[in-house]
Amino acid sequence: MRAAISLSDSRTTRRVVDFDLALVVTTVATAILGIVMVYTGSRGTAASAGISSHYFLNRQILFVFLGIGVMGALASIDYRRIELVGMVIYGLSIAGLLGVFLIGHSAQGAGRWINVGPIEVQPSEFAIVGLIVALSTFVARRIDGLSWQDLARMLAMAGLPIVLVMIQPDLGTAIIMAIILVVMLAVAGLPVRTLLLLMFGAGIMFFLAIKIGPRVGLLHGYQFSRLGSFLQQDSHKRSIQHSIYNVVQSKIAISNGGAFGRGIGHGVQTNLGYVPEQQTDFIFSAVGEQLGFFGSTLVLLMLGTIAWRVLRAAQLARDTFGRMLCAGFFAFIAYSTFQNAGMAMGIMPVTGVPLPFISYGGSATICFFAVVGIALSVRRHKGRRHAF
Repeated sequence: MRAAISLSDSRTTRRVVDFDLALVVTTVATAILGIVMVYTGSRGTAASAGISSHYFLNRQILFVFLGIGVMGALASIDYRRIELVGMVIYGLSIAGLLGVFLIGHSAQGAGRWINVGPIEVQPSEFAIVGLIVALSTFVARRIDGLSWQDLARMLAMAGLPIVLVMIQPDLGTAIIMAIILVVMLAVAGLPVRTLLLLMFGAGIMFFLAIKIGPRVGLLHGYQFSRLGSFLQQDSHKRSIQHSIYNVVQSKIAISNGGAFGRGIGHGVQTNLGYVPEQQTDFIFSAVGEQLGFFGSTLVLLMLGTIAWRVLRAAQLARDTFGRMLCAGFFAFIAYSTFQNAGMAMGIMPVTGVPLPFISYGGSATICFFAVVGIALSVRRHKGRRHAF
């Protein structure tokens, strides 16, 4: 009896030790800070729109609570159950992307949202998670490694949602999917030479997309203008300055923050709503103006910690499926952070990528919490080899 109790206590202790408390605490703390930034960054927008100053705040609080619930639910189950429905999840994500063209609606020239009651769902965010799950499932079932036929199938699996997302148009999400694909192929053991050839081919395709994209509908006029303006930020042409207005105002806000910031709730650019889309795409400008250089660095360190703990879960995973999942999730979080902060500082082109756990938005918030939840499950089950 004592031996049985001791064995049970040992298993309980192992589960507690395997639970990544640092990942949970950092994730929730970052989301709470995001709620504050959304509120301070959206008051000016709300006032100009004639709605309550708490509109975005209340909704973001709801999104975070839903996200925490999703994270807890996914962390509590065995992540290997997801493999059983991996391709079903992929199919649903493709259906969601197609649904945008049938019953979705547009905002600022992009048709990306579907109304589900009072909530707007952005299928492209869920499609990222669906793609990661599908690629992980596919690789996990190739015991003898990847053949050229398998590589072609993976490229086709990723190519379909990437094209659908680009047509919406949503260039930022398409780029994220492409980067995730490269990272996951590397983790799957694809030879470096093959990876370099794929990246070279992707570079050629990107160049061609810039050249002929506006003519065939892959790139829209405003996207082409953003890419061109990014390379000519010092130009005094009125058309160029108009295209980078958001970036200019964002950089002014960040520079106003100085070393220690103007303080929470303070800052001219933030309070008066000078930075368009400050609660979403340009939330980092609100962080920079209110918290300054050191506060912004701390926020990036928090997001870096989340990405690192997810990557650590990939390193500790005992099976291919868990390793592939967490590698894809790491790329998702890390690149989104780099892209969002980079475009707010003018070192990356504007592509509309949210800052994980900070930017306003239900779909993105829930997806980021979901990937953390699955990573927690991978970490918890790292020592268990049997299926269920």
